[in-house]
Amino acid sequence: MELTVVVLITAALFAWALVSVRLQQADLTAPIVFTALGAALAWSGLVNASSAPALITPVVEVTLVWVLFTDAARLPLQELRRDVGRYVRLLGVGLPLTIVFGWALAAWFFPQFGLWLALLVGAALAPTDAALGIPVVTNPAVPSRIRQLITVESGLNDGIATPVVMLAIAGAAAAAGLESAAGPGSAAVELLIGAGAGAGAGTLGGWLLQLARRRGTGAEDFAGIGVLALSLLSYSAALVVGGNGFVAAFCAGLAFGTCAGQRAPAELVFVEQMGGLVSLLVWLSFGAITVPIMLASSVPLTIAYAVLSLTVVRMLPVALASIGAGLDRKTVLFVGWFGPRGLASLVFALLALEALGSVSDQAVAVITATVLISVLAHGLSAAPLAARYGRAAAAAGPEPGGPVPVTPAPARGLSRKHMPAPPMRRKPGRL
Repeated sequence: MELTVVVLITAALFAWALVSVRLQQADLTAPIVFTALGAALAWSGLVNASSAPALITPVVEVTLVWVLFTDAARLPLQELRRDVGRYVRLLGVGLPLTIVFGWALAAWFFPQFGLWLALLVGAALAPTDAALGIPVVTNPAVPSRIRQLITVESGLNDGIATPVVMLAIAGAAAAAGLESAAGPGSAAVELLIGAGAGAGAGTLGGWLLQLARRRGTGAEDFAGIGVLALSLLSYSAALVVGGNGFVAAFCAGLAFGTCAGQRAPAELVFVEQMGGLVSLLVWLSFGAITVPIMLASSVPLTIAYAVLSLTVVRMLPVALASIGAGLDRKTVLFVGWFGPRGLASLVFALLALEALGSVSDQAVAVITATVLISVLAHGLSAAPLAARYGRAAAAAGPEPGGPVPVTPAPARGLSRKHMPAPPMRRKPGRL
Protein backbone atom coordinates (compact mmCIF):
# COMPACT_ATOMS: atom_id res chain seq x y z
CA MET A 1 0.00 0.00 0.00
CA GLU A 2 2.84 2.42 0.87
CA LEU A 3 4.53 1.72 -2.47
CA THR A 4 1.25 2.53 -4.24
CA VAL A 5 1.16 5.91 -2.47
CA VAL A 6 4.76 6.64 -3.51
CA VAL A 7 3.91 5.82 -7.14
CA LEU A 8 0.84 8.07 -7.09
CA ILE A 9 2.70 10.99 -5.49
CA THR A 10 5.70 10.84 -7.82
CA ALA A 11 3.38 10.49 -10.82
CA ALA A 12 1.49 13.58 -9.64
CA LEU A 13 4.74 15.56 -9.33
CA PHE A 14 5.77 14.57 -12.86
CA ALA A 15 2.31 15.38 -14.23
CA TRP A 16 2.46 18.80 -12.56
CA ALA A 17 5.74 19.48 -14.36
CA LEU A 18 3.99 18.71 -17.67
CA VAL A 19 0.78 20.72 -17.30
CA SER A 20 1.37 23.25 -14.49
CA VAL A 21 1.14 26.31 -16.74
CA ARG A 22 -2.18 25.24 -18.26
CA LEU A 23 -3.67 24.44 -14.85
CA GLN A 24 -2.51 27.72 -13.31
CA GLN A 25 -4.03 29.62 -16.22
CA ALA A 26 -7.32 28.00 -15.17
CA ASP A 27 -6.70 29.19 -11.55
CA LEU A 28 -5.85 25.64 -10.43
CA THR A 29 -2.72 26.45 -8.44
CA ALA A 30 -0.32 23.95 -6.88
CA PRO A 31 -1.82 24.33 -3.37
CA ILE A 32 -5.33 23.61 -4.70
CA VAL A 33 -4.26 20.59 -6.79
CA PHE A 34 -2.01 18.92 -4.21
CA THR A 35 -4.34 19.59 -1.28
CA ALA A 36 -7.14 17.94 -3.26
CA LEU A 37 -4.85 15.01 -4.10
CA GLY A 38 -3.95 14.55 -0.45
CA ALA A 39 -7.61 14.63 0.58
CA ALA A 40 -8.38 12.03 -2.11
CA LEU A 41 -5.63 9.74 -0.79
CA ALA A 42 -7.07 10.01 2.73
CA TRP A 43 -10.62 9.43 1.49
CA SER A 44 -9.55 6.33 -0.42
CA GLY A 45 -7.90 4.86 2.66
CA LEU A 46 -4.40 4.85 1.14
CA VAL A 47 -3.13 7.23 3.84
CA ASN A 48 -3.70 6.74 7.56
CA ALA A 49 -4.18 10.27 8.90
CA SER A 50 -3.56 9.20 12.51
CA SER A 51 -0.07 7.79 11.88
CA ALA A 52 1.00 10.11 9.08
CA PRO A 53 2.16 13.15 11.17
CA ALA A 54 5.15 11.28 12.63
CA LEU A 55 6.13 10.01 9.18
CA ILE A 56 6.11 13.39 7.46
CA THR A 57 7.68 15.38 10.31
CA PRO A 58 11.17 15.44 8.67
CA VAL A 59 9.68 16.77 5.42
CA VAL A 60 7.73 19.45 7.29
CA GLU A 61 10.78 20.53 9.29
CA VAL A 62 13.05 20.69 6.22
CA THR A 63 10.39 22.66 4.35
CA LEU A 64 10.17 25.27 7.09
CA VAL A 65 13.97 25.52 7.28
CA TRP A 66 14.28 26.20 3.53
CA VAL A 67 11.30 28.57 3.45
CA LEU A 68 12.62 30.64 6.37
CA PHE A 69 16.17 30.70 5.01
CA THR A 70 15.30 31.65 1.42
CA ASP A 71 12.57 34.14 2.34
CA ALA A 72 15.06 36.01 4.52
CA ALA A 73 18.10 35.63 2.25
CA ARG A 74 16.55 36.80 -1.01
CA LEU A 75 15.39 40.15 0.39
CA PRO A 76 17.91 42.91 -0.48
CA LEU A 77 17.68 44.60 2.90
CA GLN A 78 20.26 47.22 1.98
CA GLU A 79 18.04 48.37 -0.91
CA LEU A 80 14.87 48.78 1.15
CA ARG A 81 15.88 51.91 3.03
CA ARG A 82 13.72 54.35 1.06
CA ASP A 83 10.44 52.78 2.19
CA VAL A 84 11.73 51.32 5.44
CA GLY A 85 9.05 53.18 7.41
CA ARG A 86 6.27 51.28 5.67
CA TYR A 87 7.97 47.92 6.22
CA VAL A 88 8.52 48.68 9.90
CA ARG A 89 4.87 49.70 10.27
CA LEU A 90 3.57 46.45 8.75
CA LEU A 91 6.04 44.16 10.52
CA GLY A 92 6.53 46.04 13.79
CA VAL A 93 2.93 47.22 14.33
CA GLY A 94 0.62 45.35 11.94
CA LEU A 95 2.03 41.86 12.56
CA PRO A 96 1.98 42.00 16.40
CA LEU A 97 -1.55 43.44 16.29
CA THR A 98 -2.63 40.63 13.95
CA ILE A 99 -1.26 38.04 16.38
CA VAL A 100 -2.94 39.72 19.36
CA PHE A 101 -6.30 40.15 17.57
CA GLY A 102 -6.19 36.54 16.34
CA TRP A 103 -5.25 35.33 19.83
CA ALA A 104 -8.07 37.27 21.48
CA LEU A 105 -10.63 36.13 18.91
CA ALA A 106 -9.59 32.47 19.27
CA ALA A 107 -9.78 32.71 23.09
CA TRP A 108 -13.28 34.24 22.79
CA PHE A 109 -14.64 31.81 20.20
CA PHE A 110 -12.98 28.70 21.66
CA PRO A 111 -12.57 29.08 25.44
CA GLN A 112 -11.70 25.37 25.68
CA PHE A 113 -8.38 26.13 23.94
CA GLY A 114 -6.87 27.95 26.86
CA LEU A 115 -4.42 30.80 26.34
CA TRP A 116 -1.64 28.76 24.71
CA LEU A 117 -3.65 27.04 21.98
CA ALA A 118 -5.43 30.31 21.27
CA LEU A 119 -2.03 31.98 20.89
CA LEU A 120 -0.96 29.15 18.58
CA VAL A 121 -3.92 29.83 16.28
CA GLY A 122 -3.37 33.60 16.29
CA ALA A 123 0.38 33.34 15.63
CA ALA A 124 0.19 30.52 13.07
CA LEU A 125 -2.31 32.50 10.98
CA ALA A 126 -0.44 35.81 11.13
CA PRO A 127 2.21 35.16 8.41
CA THR A 128 1.25 35.85 4.80
CA ASP A 129 2.30 34.00 1.65
CA ALA A 130 2.86 36.13 -1.45
CA ALA A 131 3.14 32.97 -3.56
CA LEU A 132 -0.64 32.49 -3.27
CA GLY A 133 -1.27 35.90 -4.82
CA ILE A 134 1.29 35.83 -7.63
CA PRO A 135 -0.75 38.07 -10.01
CA VAL A 136 -0.61 40.80 -7.36
CA VAL A 137 3.19 40.90 -7.10
CA THR A 138 3.89 40.26 -10.80
CA ASN A 139 1.35 42.56 -12.48
CA PRO A 140 3.31 45.65 -13.62
CA ALA A 141 0.10 47.68 -13.47
CA VAL A 142 0.28 47.51 -9.67
CA PRO A 143 2.71 50.21 -8.44
CA SER A 144 6.12 48.70 -7.80
CA ARG A 145 6.34 50.02 -4.23
CA ILE A 146 3.09 48.27 -3.31
CA ARG A 147 4.24 45.01 -4.89
CA GLN A 148 7.54 45.29 -3.03
CA LEU A 149 5.72 46.09 0.22
CA ILE A 150 3.60 42.91 -0.05
CA THR A 151 6.63 40.79 -1.03
CA VAL A 152 8.86 42.07 1.79
CA GLU A 153 6.11 41.61 4.37
CA SER A 154 5.57 38.03 3.21
CA GLY A 155 9.30 37.32 3.24
CA LEU A 156 9.87 38.43 6.83
CA ASN A 157 6.67 37.89 8.77
CA ASP A 158 6.91 34.09 8.88
CA GLY A 159 10.33 34.29 10.54
CA ILE A 160 9.11 36.91 13.01
CA ALA A 161 6.05 34.81 13.91
CA THR A 162 8.03 31.57 14.30
CA PRO A 163 9.28 32.29 17.87
CA VAL A 164 5.73 33.04 19.00
CA VAL A 165 4.45 29.79 17.47
CA MET A 166 7.24 27.78 19.13
CA LEU A 167 6.48 29.39 22.50
CA ALA A 168 2.78 28.64 22.07
CA ILE A 169 3.45 24.97 21.25
CA ALA A 170 5.78 24.65 24.25
CA GLY A 171 3.23 26.32 26.52
CA ALA A 172 0.38 24.14 25.24
CA ALA A 173 2.47 20.99 25.76
CA ALA A 174 3.32 22.01 29.34
CA ALA A 175 -0.30 22.92 30.08
CA ALA A 176 -1.46 19.53 28.77
CA GLY A 177 1.15 17.74 30.91
CA LEU A 178 2.76 16.04 27.94
CA GLU A 179 6.01 14.19 28.49
CA SER A 180 9.22 16.02 27.55
CA ALA A 181 7.39 19.36 27.51
CA ALA A 182 10.07 22.00 27.96
CA GLY A 183 7.74 24.85 28.86
CA PRO A 184 7.73 28.44 27.56
CA GLY A 185 10.72 29.55 29.67
CA SER A 186 13.07 26.94 28.24
CA ALA A 187 11.67 27.59 24.77
CA ALA A 188 12.53 31.30 25.08
CA VAL A 189 16.14 30.43 25.93
CA GLU A 190 16.28 28.09 22.92
CA LEU A 191 15.05 30.93 20.68
CA LEU A 192 17.85 33.24 21.81
CA ILE A 193 20.51 30.55 21.34
CA GLY A 194 19.11 29.70 17.92
CA ALA A 195 19.16 33.33 16.80
CA GLY A 196 22.80 33.69 17.74
CA ALA A 197 23.86 30.38 16.20
CA GLY A 198 21.99 31.09 12.97
CA ALA A 199 23.35 34.61 12.58
CA GLY A 200 26.89 33.31 13.10
CA ALA A 201 26.48 30.46 10.61
CA GLY A 202 24.94 32.70 7.95
CA THR A 203 27.58 35.39 8.33
CA LEU A 204 30.49 32.98 8.21
CA GLY A 205 28.96 30.98 5.36
CA GLY A 206 28.27 34.05 3.23
CA TRP A 207 31.77 35.41 3.81
CA LEU A 208 33.40 32.08 2.95
CA LEU A 209 31.40 31.76 -0.29
CA GLN A 210 32.46 35.28 -1.31
CA LEU A 211 36.08 34.42 -0.53
CA ALA A 212 35.86 31.20 -2.55
CA ARG A 213 34.43 33.11 -5.54
CA ARG A 214 37.19 35.70 -5.43
CA ARG A 215 39.94 33.09 -5.25
CA GLY A 216 38.31 30.72 -7.73
CA THR A 217 38.53 27.77 -5.35
CA GLY A 218 34.86 26.75 -5.51
CA ALA A 219 33.04 25.29 -8.53
CA GLU A 220 30.28 27.62 -9.69
CA ASP A 221 27.82 24.80 -10.35
CA PHE A 222 28.23 23.53 -6.78
CA ALA A 223 27.46 26.85 -5.09
CA GLY A 224 23.73 26.18 -4.90
CA ILE A 225 24.34 22.85 -3.18
CA GLY A 226 26.66 24.64 -0.77
CA VAL A 227 23.93 27.14 0.17
CA LEU A 228 21.46 24.28 0.57
CA ALA A 229 23.89 22.62 2.97
CA LEU A 230 24.44 25.92 4.81
CA SER A 231 20.70 26.29 5.50
CA LEU A 232 20.56 22.77 6.96
CA LEU A 233 23.83 23.34 8.82
CA SER A 234 22.44 26.42 10.57
CA TYR A 235 19.40 24.41 11.65
CA SER A 236 21.27 21.33 12.88
CA ALA A 237 24.08 23.30 14.54
CA ALA A 238 21.53 25.26 16.55
CA LEU A 239 19.96 22.02 17.74
CA VAL A 240 23.38 20.70 18.81
CA VAL A 241 24.00 23.73 21.05
CA GLY A 242 20.48 23.65 22.49
CA GLY A 243 18.91 26.33 20.29
CA ASN A 244 15.80 26.54 18.15
CA GLY A 245 16.67 25.42 14.62
CA PHE A 246 13.88 27.28 12.84
CA VAL A 247 14.83 30.66 14.27
CA ALA A 248 18.44 29.80 13.44
CA ALA A 249 17.52 29.14 9.79
CA PHE A 250 15.74 32.51 9.52
CA CYS A 251 18.59 34.46 11.13
CA ALA A 252 21.10 32.57 8.98
CA GLY A 253 19.18 33.60 5.87
CA LEU A 254 19.19 37.26 6.90
CA ALA A 255 22.93 37.14 7.59
CA PHE A 256 23.72 35.21 4.41
CA GLY A 257 21.74 37.61 2.21
CA THR A 258 23.70 40.51 3.69
CA CYS A 259 27.17 38.95 3.55
CA ALA A 260 27.17 36.76 0.44
CA GLY A 261 27.39 39.56 -2.12
CA GLN A 262 25.69 40.08 -5.48
CA ARG A 263 25.82 36.40 -6.45
CA ALA A 264 23.63 35.41 -3.49
CA PRO A 265 20.29 35.51 -5.42
CA ALA A 266 21.63 33.16 -8.11
CA GLU A 267 23.01 30.80 -5.49
CA LEU A 268 19.60 30.63 -3.80
CA VAL A 269 17.83 29.27 -6.90
CA PHE A 270 18.66 25.64 -6.14
CA VAL A 271 17.45 25.98 -2.54
CA GLU A 272 14.22 27.59 -3.78
CA GLN A 273 13.67 24.74 -6.25
CA MET A 274 14.16 22.16 -3.52
CA GLY A 275 11.84 24.19 -1.30
CA GLY A 276 9.27 24.20 -4.10
CA LEU A 277 9.43 20.41 -4.34
CA VAL A 278 8.99 19.73 -0.64
CA SER A 279 6.29 22.41 -0.38
CA LEU A 280 4.19 20.41 -2.85
CA LEU A 281 4.60 17.40 -0.56
CA VAL A 282 3.55 19.53 2.42
CA TRP A 283 0.41 20.69 0.61
CA LEU A 284 -0.35 17.06 -0.18
CA SER A 285 0.21 16.09 3.47
CA PHE A 286 -1.97 19.00 4.49
CA GLY A 287 -4.84 17.61 2.43
CA ALA A 288 -4.30 14.06 3.66
CA ILE A 289 -3.88 14.77 7.38
CA THR A 290 -5.48 18.04 8.44
CA VAL A 291 -8.44 18.26 6.06
CA PRO A 292 -10.01 15.08 7.55
CA ILE A 293 -9.44 16.54 11.03
CA MET A 294 -11.18 19.75 9.96
CA LEU A 295 -14.15 17.88 8.47
CA ALA A 296 -14.48 15.75 11.61
CA SER A 297 -14.55 18.75 13.95
CA SER A 298 -15.98 21.43 11.69
CA VAL A 299 -18.41 23.75 13.44
CA PRO A 300 -19.91 27.09 12.34
CA LEU A 301 -17.56 28.94 14.71
CA THR A 302 -14.57 27.46 12.86
CA ILE A 303 -15.74 28.91 9.55
CA ALA A 304 -16.67 32.21 11.21
CA TYR A 305 -13.20 32.48 12.74
CA ALA A 306 -11.57 31.71 9.38
CA VAL A 307 -13.55 34.45 7.64
CA LEU A 308 -12.81 37.00 10.37
CA SER A 309 -9.12 36.03 10.37
CA LEU A 310 -8.86 36.76 6.65
CA THR A 311 -10.73 40.06 6.89
CA VAL A 312 -11.02 41.98 10.16
CA VAL A 313 -8.08 40.35 11.99
CA ARG A 314 -5.81 41.05 9.01
CA MET A 315 -7.21 44.29 7.57
CA LEU A 316 -7.75 46.29 10.78
CA PRO A 317 -4.10 45.97 11.93
CA VAL A 318 -2.92 46.91 8.42
CA ALA A 319 -5.16 50.00 8.52
CA LEU A 320 -3.87 50.99 11.98
CA ALA A 321 -0.26 50.41 10.96
CA SER A 322 -0.74 52.50 7.79
CA ILE A 323 -1.80 55.66 9.62
CA GLY A 324 0.69 58.33 8.60
CA ALA A 325 2.33 56.10 5.97
CA GLY A 326 1.04 58.13 3.02
CA LEU A 327 -1.17 55.36 1.62
CA ASP A 328 -4.65 56.13 0.33
CA ARG A 329 -7.73 54.15 1.34
CA LYS A 330 -7.76 51.94 -1.78
CA THR A 331 -4.14 50.98 -1.24
CA VAL A 332 -4.72 50.17 2.44
CA LEU A 333 -7.69 47.95 1.52
CA PHE A 334 -5.68 46.30 -1.28
CA VAL A 335 -2.68 45.51 0.95
CA GLY A 336 -4.98 44.44 3.78
CA TRP A 337 -6.90 41.98 1.63
CA PHE A 338 -3.84 40.42 0.01
CA GLY A 339 -2.49 38.72 3.06
CA PRO A 340 -2.99 35.09 1.97
CA ARG A 341 -2.43 32.39 4.57
CA GLY A 342 -0.36 29.63 3.05
CA LEU A 343 2.65 27.40 3.48
CA ALA A 344 4.00 28.77 6.78
CA SER A 345 0.59 28.49 8.47
CA LEU A 346 0.02 24.91 7.43
CA VAL A 347 3.60 23.91 8.39
CA PHE A 348 2.98 25.39 11.84
CA ALA A 349 -0.26 23.37 12.04
CA LEU A 350 1.51 20.13 11.12
CA LEU A 351 4.29 20.82 13.65
CA ALA A 352 1.69 21.44 16.36
CA LEU A 353 -0.11 18.23 15.43
CA GLU A 354 3.12 16.25 15.68
CA ALA A 355 4.12 17.83 19.01
CA LEU A 356 0.72 17.93 20.72
CA GLY A 357 -1.22 15.08 19.13
CA SER A 358 -4.99 15.09 19.59
CA VAL A 359 -4.71 18.01 22.05
CA SER A 360 -4.30 20.32 19.06
CA ASP A 361 -6.98 18.78 16.79
CA GLN A 362 -9.51 21.60 17.02
CA ALA A 363 -6.86 24.31 16.80
CA VAL A 364 -5.45 22.59 13.70
CA ALA A 365 -8.98 22.44 12.28
CA VAL A 366 -9.30 26.23 12.65
CA ILE A 367 -5.95 26.83 10.95
CA THR A 368 -6.86 24.36 8.19
CA ALA A 369 -10.20 26.00 7.45
CA THR A 370 -8.57 29.43 7.28
CA VAL A 371 -5.82 28.29 4.89
CA LEU A 372 -8.29 26.46 2.64
CA ILE A 373 -10.58 29.46 2.37
CA SER A 374 -7.57 31.70 1.76
CA VAL A 375 -6.22 29.45 -1.02
CA LEU A 376 -9.52 29.70 -2.86
CA ALA A 377 -10.45 33.31 -2.08
CA HIS A 378 -7.06 34.88 -2.70
CA GLY A 379 -6.23 32.60 -5.61
CA LEU A 380 -9.43 33.51 -7.47
CA SER A 381 -9.43 37.23 -6.61
CA ALA A 382 -5.74 38.03 -7.15
CA ALA A 383 -5.76 38.62 -10.91
CA PRO A 384 -9.01 40.63 -11.25
CA LEU A 385 -8.42 42.81 -8.19
CA ALA A 386 -4.79 43.44 -9.15
CA ALA A 387 -5.92 44.61 -12.61
CA ARG A 388 -8.65 46.78 -11.12
CA TYR A 389 -6.33 48.35 -8.56
CA GLY A 390 -3.69 48.87 -11.25
CA ARG A 391 -6.14 50.84 -13.40
CA ALA A 392 -7.10 53.01 -10.44
CA ALA A 393 -3.43 53.62 -9.61
CA ALA A 394 -2.67 54.55 -13.22
CA ALA A 395 -5.56 57.02 -13.26
CA ALA A 396 -4.14 58.68 -10.15
CA GLY A 397 -0.91 59.56 -11.97
CA PRO A 398 2.74 58.42 -11.99
CA GLU A 399 4.05 56.50 -9.02
CA PRO A 400 5.46 58.97 -6.45
CA GLY A 401 9.24 58.74 -6.35
CA GLY A 402 9.37 56.55 -9.44
CA PRO A 403 9.37 52.74 -9.69
CA VAL A 404 11.70 50.51 -7.68
CA PRO A 405 13.06 47.01 -8.44
CA VAL A 406 10.70 44.38 -7.06
CA THR A 407 12.11 41.32 -5.32
CA PRO A 408 10.80 38.13 -6.99
CA ALA A 409 8.19 36.28 -4.98
CA PRO A 410 9.02 32.69 -3.97
CA ALA A 411 8.08 30.06 -6.57
CA ARG A 412 6.98 27.22 -4.22
CA GLY A 413 5.64 25.00 -6.97
CA LEU A 414 4.52 27.76 -9.33
CA SER A 415 5.87 27.83 -12.86
CA ARG A 416 8.58 30.39 -13.55
CA LYS A 417 6.46 31.71 -16.41
CA HIS A 418 4.33 33.32 -13.72
CA MET A 419 7.26 34.75 -11.81
CA PRO A 420 8.87 38.16 -12.37
CA ALA A 421 12.43 38.41 -13.58
CA PRO A 422 14.93 39.39 -10.89
CA PRO A 423 15.78 43.10 -10.85
CA MET A 424 18.79 44.17 -12.90
CA ARG A 425 21.62 45.64 -10.87
CA ARG A 426 23.72 48.43 -12.38
CA LYS A 427 27.37 48.64 -11.50
CA PRO A 428 28.44 51.96 -10.02
CA GLY A 429 29.45 54.45 -12.64
CA ARG A 430 27.74 52.58 -15.52
CA LEU A 431 24.70 53.84 -17.45
